Amino acid sequence: MIDEWVRLPSRWINDKGLGYFSWKAGGEGSAHTAALMALTAIAHGAIPETGLTRGTYDELCAATGLSRAKLSNGLDVLREFEIVGRGPESGRSTYQLLGYNFNRGWAKLPKKSMYSHGRITAFADFQLRKPIELEALKLFFLFVARRGNDTNVANIGYEKIEEYTDIQRPRIKPAISYLASLSLIYVEHFTSRTSPERISSGYRIVGIDPHNHAGTTGRGQTDYTEELQS
Repeated sequence: MIDEWVRLPSRWINDKGLGYFSWKAGGEGSAHTAALMALTAIAHGAIPETGLTRGTYDELCAATGLSRAKLSNGLDVLREFEIVGRGPESGRSTYQLLGYNFNRGWAKLPKKSMYSHGRITAFADFQLRKPIELEALKLFFLFVARRGNDTNVANIGYEKIEEYTDIQRPRIKPAISYLASLSLIYVEHFTSRTSPERISSGYRIVGIDPHNHAGTTGRGQTDYTEELQS
């Protein structure tokens, strides 16, 4: 039975570590995209008690759709940024989620909803040639880390998004739209209690507590995936 979600260490995200992932010429951008794709699969396979993942290159490539060369580049980035380390078993394909603590400092990363026939569906059309793929993944990890357990929504404005991800403001809205098109998030709009004319956005992660949303809690929110507000 596939778990609905897994624990993802989130301190590095809240410490603005996503800003280190950037799109630059010379293959660095594609390696950084591959890194976040690989991190997703590694986290999905982690043992809950330890944060240790056992998985061969072939298994990780099958889950992500990455070639072995792209996967290797991505793993190098994760090790460089000290997000994933080598496991303790020499000669085995093991990966350790660094900073992992079963009891605290983690966020819920969806698992079951992301797969179809053993592959992460959202990555099926990724070609690692477009900055928007990297930007969407950075937003996904940010929203996962910032999701509130009470509201089941990540409430974060464009200014903070830019601060935590280093995505330039004009590129945030297209990246959110792309992320929603991948069926990884829903976008919810909120009417301010103090300023009824003001509309802000929140981001709900597909596959996480699906019954906790505006329609079931009466929070007075409306679900949208288009016409995003800045």
